[in-house]
Amino acid sequence: MVRIAGVNIPDGKRIDVSLTYIYGIGPASSRKILDELGIDRSIRTKDLSSVDANRLREAIEKEHRVEGELRHQVKMSIKRLREIGCYRGSRHQKGLPARGQRTKTNTRTVRGNVRRTMGSGRRKDAAKT
Repeated sequence: MVRIAGVNIPDGKRIDVSLTYIYGIGPASSRKILDELGIDRSIRTKDLSSVDANRLREAIEKEHRVEGELRHQVKMSIKRLREIGCYRGSRHQKGLPARGQRTKTNTRTVRGNVRRTMGSGRRKDAAKT
């Protein structure tokens, strides 16, 4: 099992898909990394040679901000927005969508699965009296 940036990469998947298990690397950036290193995208992670795995590990850790460092940067950006008191910061504080999505009908997961229409979410009475 290959370990990159503190994440165990799954063996049975293709290398371009398995790189997306690392926080901060999506499908486009994984293809870009593999093309730069000259590694075939269609090979499985278990078939990756140790030399290629080391090259891949070094390239990701040197050139890309991933995992803990990226999470810290995102957290600090949100903290800055909250401190300056901007609208986006207040939305983050309240736990609501910050990018203009509607909140009347959607965002149930953000609002705590609150159902505000009549009859939705009601329990069925076991026996009517």
